[in-house]
Amino acid sequence: MRASSPTSANILDTKGKKVFAGLSGGVDSAVSAALLQQQGYDVHGVFIRIALPGYPCSAGVDKIDAMRVAAHLKISFVEIDMSEEYEREVFKTSMREFAKGRTPNPDALCNREIKFGLFYEWAMSEGADFVATGHYAQVDSRTSDVRLLAGADENKDQSYFLWMVPETKLAKTLFPVGGIKKPEVRALAKKFKLPNAERKDSQGLCFLGEVSIDDMLHREIELVPGDVLNEAGEVVGAHEGAQAYTLGQRHGFTLFSQTPDSVPYYVIEKDVEFNTITVSPNKFPTNAAKTEVLLTETNWIGEIKNGNYFARYRYRQELIPAIKETDNKITLLKPHYVPLGQSLVLYEGERCLGGGIIDRAIIK
Repeated sequence: MRASSPTSANILDTKGKKVFAGLSGGVDSAVSAALLQQQGYDVHGVFIRIALPGYPCSAGVDKIDAMRVAAHLKISFVEIDMSEEYEREVFKTSMREFAKGRTPNPDALCNREIKFGLFYEWAMSEGADFVATGHYAQVDSRTSDVRLLAGADENKDQSYFLWMVPETKLAKTLFPVGGIKKPEVRALAKKFKLPNAERKDSQGLCFLGEVSIDDMLHREIELVPGDVLNEAGEVVGAHEGAQAYTLGQRHGFTLFSQTPDSVPYYVIEKDVEFNTITVSPNKFPTNAAKTEVLLTETNWIGEIKNGNYFARYRYRQELIPAIKETDNKITLLKPHYVPLGQSLVLYEGERCLGGGIIDRAIIK
C-alpha cells in the first residue's frame, strides 16, 4: 500500500504552507500536527468544541490536552464552538432518521457537515492552504483526479466514514497518519514527547466520545415495547422498541424459548408502524442470489465508471462483490439484509470510490 504523506497533496515545497490542523486532544491528531510541523508546514492548531445539552461533555478535558499539545509544539491554538451546528445538522438529523426506523451514519454526516464542512470553510476563510485531521485514510492528488485511499492500518482505516467528503475538499486535506499503523503512531507520540502520548483512544460517536447510539436512542426517542416475530409471523419474543434495532443485530431482544445453548437470531426486518421486529437464525437471506440497492445523496470521488467493485454498508465489514449499475443503483452479488439509511461505500482495491445513503434494498 502506498504510504501517505503531505506530498500526496501535489505540493513539493511544504515550507510555509498554512495548515489548520484539528486537535481533538487525542494522540492521532497530535502526532498529525507534529509530523506536519516536522515537514515544514506552518501549522495552526484548532480545537472544535461540541457540547450537547444533557449529555456528558468531555470538551473541557479534551481542550486542555489539545492546548498542551499546541504549547509543546509551539504552534498557535484557537477554539471554535460548533455545538449548535452539530446539534442541528448531525444530531437532530440523525434522530429524525432513527425515529423513522432507518439507520443513519452520524460519523459520516459529521465529517461532511462539521469537519469538512464548517471547519473546512472557516479554515479556508482564514487563509489556509490545507486542513489536516488525524483520520486513518490517505489522499492521492497526483493523478488527474483526486483519490481517497484506505488507511495503511486495516484495523484503523476510516475511509468508510469519509465517503461524503467532496473531492474538491479532499484535494486540500492532509491525513498525516494515514500511511502508518497505530503502534507507530504511539511510538511517534513518545518520540515527539507529546504530553498526551499515553492517552487512551476514545470510543463512541464523533465528538461525543463514550456516548453510544443505543444510549442516545433510549434518551431521545419514545420507545414502546413490542413483539418479536419469526419468519412465519408468529410472536416469539419481546423487544424494547422497533426504532432501537438495525438489520443484522443479534442482541437487545428477548426470545421466549431462548436458552444459553440456543443458536443466535438476527433482526431481518422491522416495522415501525406496527412496532414489530422479525428475527431469523439465518444472518443472510436464503434462496436468493443478490440485493439491489438504490442510493440517495451519492458522492463519487474522482471519475468512476459503472462496473465491478466491492462494497460495504458497515464499518470494517467484509467487502462484498458488487456492480455499480448507475450512479444511484448498486447490485450486491450476495444477498444481504441491508439497513435503510446506512452508508453504502464502494472500493476498488485500496481506493474508496465514494457511495450513497441506502434508500431501498430489494433481495432477489
